[in-house]
Amino acid sequence: MEFRELECFVVLSEELHFARAAERLYLSPGRVSQLVRALETRVGARLFDRTSRRVRLTPLGERFLADLRPAYEGLGAALTRARSAARLVEGVLRVGFLGTPTEVVTSTVREFERRNPACEVELVEVPMADPFGKLRAGRVDVSFTLLPVDEPDLETGAGLNKVQMQVALSPRHPLADRACIEAEELAQLPLVGLDDPAPRRWRELVAPTSTPMGRPIPSAGTVSTSQEGLTQVALNRGAMLFCTPTAAYHGRDDVRFVPVAGLPDSVLGLVWRKEGETAAVRAFQQAGVDHE
Repeated sequence: MEFRELECFVVLSEELHFARAAERLYLSPGRVSQLVRALETRVGARLFDRTSRRVRLTPLGERFLADLRPAYEGLGAALTRARSAARLVEGVLRVGFLGTPTEVVTSTVREFERRNPACEVELVEVPMADPFGKLRAGRVDVSFTLLPVDEPDLETGAGLNKVQMQVALSPRHPLADRACIEAEELAQLPLVGLDDPAPRRWRELVAPTSTPMGRPIPSAGTVSTSQEGLTQVALNRGAMLFCTPTAAYHGRDDVRFVPVAGLPDSVLGLVWRKEGETAAVRAFQQAGVDHE
């Protein structure tokens, strides 16, 4: 039995007028009549006597209303409580981050917890090679990610930063002492990519297979984490691209970071399951937008 049919029955029994009932329900009078007829078909008898001049409950309709009202009011109260709970921002919000808790991550967390003192953020590291696995498994509620995301079951918010890309090189590499390299020069730099199950679009963001002008970029194999990639770079087995804040975080003597001109900027944002969007997720997204 459809809840909308029961709702129409209760409202029409109170108004005893199809137009007024339709106005309360934000429906057309014809749709109200259709729903009432469907309910009467389920019951097997008429619940209303209606003429061109008036509408009134049949004796069966009166008994049905008396039996139905406690359950109907209980459903309404449950729905009201559920809607109120959905607007609350409290408890624990599990937030994924990709290997490096950069300033955008920490600032967003601080701003969110300042605005929502009843909700605590639990940070969870997300593997570079599986950026959405923990999200889909329900182990995180929302996650920082590189944009854009092309996954039909996931939703993203606005970009939270836009920064230049840098390439990590061994100090022994001929380009390591350059102040900057051009994107087309990546054609001579084998890039470290990502293992499965990283989606194809994600792989291309982290390790593009061609330069902006279409020249192929060779592969230096794949890794699961940024630390594995940096180890390959330190051993001069390939190069790896990082955004500027992540490059600054990973500063070390056996790796040099060189800005790359001509590549699209790296954009960090938030991603969550479409079916898992809550008031807390929306509030966290807003805190990220306002973090500066």
